[in-house]
Amino acid sequence: MKTDDTNEAVDREQRAETNFATFADPLVNEAIAEAAALKDTADAEKLHRLRVALRRLRTLLWAYRPILDEEFDSQQRALFKSLANAAGNTRDWDILIGLVEGNSDEGLLNALKKQRDETAEKSSNVLLHLKLGKTLRDAVHEANRELNTSPVRTPLTKFAQKRAGAAQKQLRKRMYHASKAGSSDYNSYHDVRKAGKKVRYLIEFFEPLLQKKQRKGLKDLKRLQKQFGALNDVVASRDLLTAHRASLPEGVNADAALRWLKKEQRQRIKSAAKLL
Repeated sequence: MKTDDTNEAVDREQRAETNFATFADPLVNEAIAEAAALKDTADAEKLHRLRVALRRLRTLLWAYRPILDEEFDSQQRALFKSLANAAGNTRDWDILIGLVEGNSDEGLLNALKKQRDETAEKSSNVLLHLKLGKTLRDAVHEANRELNTSPVRTPLTKFAQKRAGAAQKQLRKRMYHASKAGSSDYNSYHDVRKAGKKVRYLIEFFEPLLQKKQRKGLKDLKRLQKQFGALNDVVASRDLLTAHRASLPEGVNADAALRWLKKEQRQRIKSAAKLL
């Protein structure tokens, strides 16, 4: 994600409350552009970029949570999550197809591709029906109103360092818990992945405002995300195939693909564990 324009627009002497739109507007503009492109084609990559922009908006709201009305913040984050879920379903099918392509017969692959195309069309229709552009701009407008009418004024640099620090502390705790939980507890690994993503996004948002030690380790963090993301791909694909197994056409068998995914999951969870 390109952050140069955002970083140049940030005034270190300003308050966190007055800089919310500086961080939010580029993400909203990107999400709207990707959503607009869906009118022509239900492209999985566009849907994915839209989902990432919405996830980053949720992370930004998490950062601002201490100075936003709690109920308002919860509502907005729930909205962005529902939109991201709608955008993400197509890519989940693409990942599943890519993983099992060499371990499945033609009948299963054709059934999965048909389901993928139907999901892409449905996702595009849902997002277009929701008038995403207006929804996102209204959300940012309301957040700005909440922040700018608040009597509290928070120094931006102090705010950025504190919230990035809180996210990094959360990541360390989840890594420690996952290392103690063992490889059978996938949920703890999933929590590490989500916490790592949050830290990475906040470093990208606030990089020029952070202390040097807070910016360190971004390369290691990206490597952790890649490894834990690969694990999540297998787990999510296995769950997706299992959930739709009963609806496969008659004569199409998913047993071999599920056995391979189970074996691959064990291998990837071992690789992820080494990073802890």
